Amino acid sequence: MRKSYDVIVIGAGFAGATAANLLARLGKQVLVIEKRDHIGGNSYDYIHSNGVLVHKYGPHIFHTNYKEVFEYLKEFGEFVPYKHKVLANIDGTLVPVPFNFTSLEMLYKEKAKPIEEKLVNKYPNQTRVSVLDLINDDDKDIKEFGNFVYEKVFAYYTAKQWGVSVDKIDKSVINRVPVILGYEDTYFSDTYQYMPKDGFTSLFDKMLDHPNIDVMLNTPANRVIKLIDGKIYFNDELFNGNLIYTGALDELFEYRYGPLPYRSLRLEFEDHDVTYYQSNSVINYTTSEDFTRISEFKYLAQQDIEGKTTILKEYSLAYTKENYLKVCPYYPIFTEENFALYQRYNDLVKKYPQISLCGRLAEYKYYNMDVVILKAFELVKTIK
Repeated sequence: MRKSYDVIVIGAGFAGATAANLLARLGKQVLVIEKRDHIGGNSYDYIHSNGVLVHKYGPHIFHTNYKEVFEYLKEFGEFVPYKHKVLANIDGTLVPVPFNFTSLEMLYKEKAKPIEEKLVNKYPNQTRVSVLDLINDDDKDIKEFGNFVYEKVFAYYTAKQWGVSVDKIDKSVINRVPVILGYEDTYFSDTYQYMPKDGFTSLFDKMLDHPNIDVMLNTPANRVIKLIDGKIYFNDELFNGNLIYTGALDELFEYRYGPLPYRSLRLEFEDHDVTYYQSNSVINYTTSEDFTRISEFKYLAQQDIEGKTTILKEYSLAYTKENYLKVCPYYPIFTEENFALYQRYNDLVKKYPQISLCGRLAEYKYYNMDVVILKAFELVKTIK
């Protein structure tokens, strides 16, 4: 610990680590405060006792169309190509998702080809089409197919994820759910699809390994930071620098107006004495089982380990006033009421001009990791 800092960053995930690294390069003295016992945020991974590289908070896959983000991350480690492929268990049959012609043929059998021809003719020069467009199509067969995909791939899966009944799901929210018009079976379509060869934690180690950066682990922000009448105090002394906050905004103000609503996850890891447990890295359970998906980590790291593997089953979990201090917030719940509550907390931030917000939790938005890094790029440019 040094005597003074130009910038304090709260949170050591992608938002915090990127901001800290870039500011340190500019000559700023930076302190990173992290309440967990490790860096990396929800992207933290580690070598399990059986040798498998496990993602502690669920699978994270890097994909982006932003060249500047990929080039930046490559400064901290080697990346290897990885095309993510997902299967869905639909009434006992494993089919590719997003839904493509292979999925269609596996489930529709001899009825598939006529529908494929109609789709190609109706949507020429398109590689994908929204399920919502299919549902609203004036062709009876296409409309029926769209409703089939909506029900089997999206509706029940989403109901499990968000803890609502199927009839309460607004079909308009599936506008981005695609059907692939062809046999392409990769989950993402981004230009850059890679995984860090040595894992995500290795990247964070190097990002924060800078002589201008200090890191405090196992330190909840409110233990060392006090916000009083528009002023920031660090260890009970007035702090005149910048503070970048990347955590949950309600937590920063000690849940003054109550917890912001999220969906959380219950994660159950299992070790198995087999080389592979399943045929793909991720299999979604859209119409069966209480869990939403099973991930097998060896596929993500492309590890060659005989006779040992680790899987993860994910169960959607409510984030309530009773358990919010015990579970991890994952997915913001986008309603007008929730945004209004977030805005009340954001209004408190405005009383502290030294504070900047960055990241999924701080901004109450669902960002992929590449967008989080971009947000950190933009924020650093505003720090004087």
